[in-house]
Amino acid sequence: MQILFSVAFVHMLNDCVQAVLPSIYPLLKQEFSLSFTQIGFITFTFQCTASLLQPWIGLYTDKRPIPFLLPMGMCVTLAGVVLLATAGSFAMLLVAAGMIGIGSSTFHPEASRVARLASGGRFGFAQSLFQVGGNLGSALGPLLAAAIIVGSGQARIAWFTLLVLLAVVVLIGVSRWYAGHLKTMTRKGVVHPGPALSRGRVAWALAVLAMLVFSKYIYMASLSSYYTFYLIEKFQVPVDTAQMYLFVFLAAVAAGTFAGGPIGDRIGRKRVIWFSILGAAPFTLALPYADLFWTGVLSVIIGLVMSSAFSAIVVFAQELVPNKIGMIAGLFFGLMFGISGIGAAAMGYIADQTGIEQVYRIASYLPLLGIMAVLLPRAELLRR
Repeated sequence: MQILFSVAFVHMLNDCVQAVLPSIYPLLKQEFSLSFTQIGFITFTFQCTASLLQPWIGLYTDKRPIPFLLPMGMCVTLAGVVLLATAGSFAMLLVAAGMIGIGSSTFHPEASRVARLASGGRFGFAQSLFQVGGNLGSALGPLLAAAIIVGSGQARIAWFTLLVLLAVVVLIGVSRWYAGHLKTMTRKGVVHPGPALSRGRVAWALAVLAMLVFSKYIYMASLSSYYTFYLIEKFQVPVDTAQMYLFVFLAAVAAGTFAGGPIGDRIGRKRVIWFSILGAAPFTLALPYADLFWTGVLSVIIGLVMSSAFSAIVVFAQELVPNKIGMIAGLFFGLMFGISGIGAAAMGYIADQTGIEQVYRIASYLPLLGIMAVLLPRAELLRR
């Protein structure tokens, strides 16, 4: 539990620092006279390094474990934060965003692997706890940025190095445990035989899981990115009221994320995936036609139900390929980052062309793709 809470705590710190970057875009735009295209390039640089590198790092460490890669990667994030606080040009901002993304790419697959190793067999619970740390960090980042940086200038970004240094210290302790655990596994000759499935069946199941992540995160990106605009445009609520609705939705997402893993451990991950994605469809289909009160109620239900899927999907995929734990974690965390970014941009374009309400009408059909969960193999086939 100490190791699990440690990696969840560092996940919170890591994602908190990540969330600061988009929060200070108005400040950077003003200080560097940036265009929206340049802002987009900063996001693109971060998203590419934070998502595309993850599977490759996970694949490499599956073959050659490097326990102290976790604090080393966090040091890259530290350098990125220092550079972000001192950058004097747009090019340096891109380098800083890229370094923060590289640190994130190093952290997620390796920390997910450590969470699984420390789970004691409760794989869903471990992944949920790990994921909730990230959710909390994403929520805290904009609040800390508003309190520390906004209105005070670029140099105040340097205060966030304290969070990264704390993460480095905690990860050094985690890496020592990880190194000792690897020696124990080597001495005992631990072998994971894999599922009783052909390579083709495994590849097909992974493709189905990737499609389910696609349906989930495109919808979640549309809801979280444009929810306040939707409430303001459709119901003419003030900004602070819309932000309160968004906060309640994000709280429901955090609660659902934590619940999904332990429930999957108890009743089976395939059932959780079924319920989480396809089960949300009636509520997403009703949302565009609801009044303000029921919009709030439905968004909470959607947040609770849909967010419970990710931990179950990651653990299901790791059970399909048990000797590629890091690669699978990197692939699905990277896929989550990439799809969220692309989905937000695509839904923004649709909103510009047809209006924000049309975004929610189109996105409401995405959870119907959850029917594809019927194509996943039975749980008893995942282990010999």
